[in-house]
Amino acid sequence: MHSQKLGWLLLSPTILILGLFGIFPFIYVVWVSFHQWNPFAANPLMVFNWASNYRTLVFDKQFLASLGITIAFVFFAVVSELILGYILAQALMKDFPGKAFFRTIHTLPLIMAPIIVGSVWKLMTTPSIGIIPYLLRSWFGYDLNIGQSALAAFTITVIMDVWHWTPLVTLSLIAALVSLPPDPFEQAQIDGAGKSQIFWHITLPLIRPALLATVFIRLMDALRTVDEVLMLTGGGPGSSTRYIGVHIFREVFPKTNYGYGSAISVVVLYLTIVVCWLLYVGLIAPRAKRG
Repeated sequence: MHSQKLGWLLLSPTILILGLFGIFPFIYVVWVSFHQWNPFAANPLMVFNWASNYRTLVFDKQFLASLGITIAFVFFAVVSELILGYILAQALMKDFPGKAFFRTIHTLPLIMAPIIVGSVWKLMTTPSIGIIPYLLRSWFGYDLNIGQSALAAFTITVIMDVWHWTPLVTLSLIAALVSLPPDPFEQAQIDGAGKSQIFWHITLPLIRPALLATVFIRLMDALRTVDEVLMLTGGGPGSSTRYIGVHIFREVFPKTNYGYGSAISVVVLYLTIVVCWLLYVGLIAPRAKRG
């Protein structure tokens, strides 16, 4: 009994912090989502409007378009990061000249704030001074202008996200690969299994929990991307890179529509939880049930 009380006592600071900075803000956002509220209007008081904000967003074409391009952005960014992260993780498992230097350079983007990343890529993609437009024009005769081409802006935002977060995937997969037991691989090689067979039947099932955890982290991060895109494209040209995080920012701050912005945030959180749950059910639960 004494040890149980001591355990709760030691956990109490963490529970308090979680309640103040996690649970309470969530409950507050849900409460605000059921109101019409503009604190800077002539009437700054909250007006309870039931589920009017949720009805509005269901038929909001701008929100639906933003959700669609966000799904495309998340798919291309996360899949690219997983593929590149695994390739780099396998490469870093081997010894080669300059390995320590490459690993250091490779992980540098992780320590950069998102707004700094957006600023750097803004400079690199500016047509008059950017290195990327210069190289594309010199080598391929292609004039890159993300302020005019929707496809170019979307592609550059994906590449920027991949550059920023692939090191996280690489480090996660290195940790998973290092912890793998060598016996199954040795037995598979003795039996004459090829590299592709070893990957699909041994490596991938063994690193699946770590891979899924990495997907969860990157999925949630990519869905709430705001800073980098605002600095790089501002959500344009037009609304081609107005991802859901940028859309919420535009609704809450320039328009000061706090109730509607809160409703969108709650819906995006719900969709994120649903997608993560579906991934868990599809990839982990059947394996655990068989075990």
